Amino acid sequence: MKTHHYILLTTILFIILFYDQNVGLNLGIITVIYSGLTFFRTPVKNRTSTFFFLLMTSLLSATAFAWYGDFPSFLAVVSSVILLGYRSRNRRMKILLLIPVIVTNCSTFLCRFFSFDKWLPKRKIPGFWQKMFAFIFIPLLLISVFFGIYAAGSDHFANLFTNIELDINFWQLIAMTVLGLFVAFNYWNYAVEKAIYKSNFILNNDFTENDKILKPTYSFFDLDTERMSGVISLLALNILLIFFIITYNYEQFFETATSPSRLSQETHERVNVVIISIVMAIFVIMFYFKSSFNFDSKARLMRILAKIWIFLNAALVISALVKNSEYIENYGLTYKRLGVYAFLILSFIGLVMTFMKIQLRKRNAFLFNTMTWYIYGTILTCSYINWGGIITSQNMKRKDFVLSYYETTVNFNEKQLLEYAEKRHDGKLKQEILNKVKPQHEEKMLSKILYYQTVK
Repeated sequence: MKTHHYILLTTILFIILFYDQNVGLNLGIITVIYSGLTFFRTPVKNRTSTFFFLLMTSLLSATAFAWYGDFPSFLAVVSSVILLGYRSRNRRMKILLLIPVIVTNCSTFLCRFFSFDKWLPKRKIPGFWQKMFAFIFIPLLLISVFFGIYAAGSDHFANLFTNIELDINFWQLIAMTVLGLFVAFNYWNYAVEKAIYKSNFILNNDFTENDKILKPTYSFFDLDTERMSGVISLLALNILLIFFIITYNYEQFFETATSPSRLSQETHERVNVVIISIVMAIFVIMFYFKSSFNFDSKARLMRILAKIWIFLNAALVISALVKNSEYIENYGLTYKRLGVYAFLILSFIGLVMTFMKIQLRKRNAFLFNTMTWYIYGTILTCSYINWGGIITSQNMKRKDFVLSYYETTVNFNEKQLLEYAEKRHDGKLKQEILNKVKPQHEEKMLSKILYYQTVK
């Protein structure tokens, strides 16, 4: 099939799946279709291990959205399919360049769509299909659009067709057609501008031979002065960080908070400080090790100080993780406390990657390229696992379990609450939960969220 065939086919399927439906199972189905078609359309040379990984995550994300239908699974579906389509055509392009590619394609959609000569076949369509397209499809499309416009603008015009019962929502049909076409066209026929292609080398992980030539970063500093500046700065920052770790751990583990709410506030504030500190630390190291200092034999002391600073920051992250675990043990699991784990683990990974950058003498782009994949992995983890069910099942064992909080604030925990009601022979609670999921059971087939169909 040619590009225009893929666009037409997926647009029609989009309309069939989403017309007069809510978003649910249909998004999972269309994602599987897009993933399957992408596989068959991708040249063998582009079917790399990364491509197959993204194909697998796209299918898993489609399943996750069909099961949960929440924002994390939606984010996983969208990011997985977009990455899959991008990687299927550009196996050497850096993932970070996907953002400008999306922006330029979405903003130029109308211009590119109406440039028919660039994406429609230049050869003539066979006679039968040519007449079908010219005599039936185009007139029907125009009549449908203008019928909806005129009917909305004139009651008398609309009344002329009162005896014709067409159970069709023309505005919704038009909206689904436009949205389906927008998605299909930008997915199958996106363009990468030359300026973006030329920018790809900027994000290479490794230095070129020219980068290894020792030279000062700024004209007003000679190389020795800049090197000594780095040594003094990193030495001072190490000393400062040691004092901060001591005071930070004293406040966390030896001072007593006045109340649980105050403890919660202090814990989150301290974690925010740790995360900001780690990010700033990484940027400082990126500043000093962005070019020739990676290959400067005289910069050995500066590299040692940088690695010590990384280890001290890692110790700070570990102390924050221990405190968060203690906090969870005393007051139970919540989404925020799990989020703290996620951010701290990402910070720790960032430090490990920074150490590898120095050790392996990589460019700063190495950090961005690598961390993009870890962030993507975090999105997938958030979407695949029923965190609400885990939170509820763990906290049900606690004496301070507050039922009303888990009924209203925690998602996808109906099975755990039904189990809780069964154990306590609470018929009223059981009926409340069943009434809550009943609207989902009554949804149209393509609009269903599969998780709720298993709650009985």
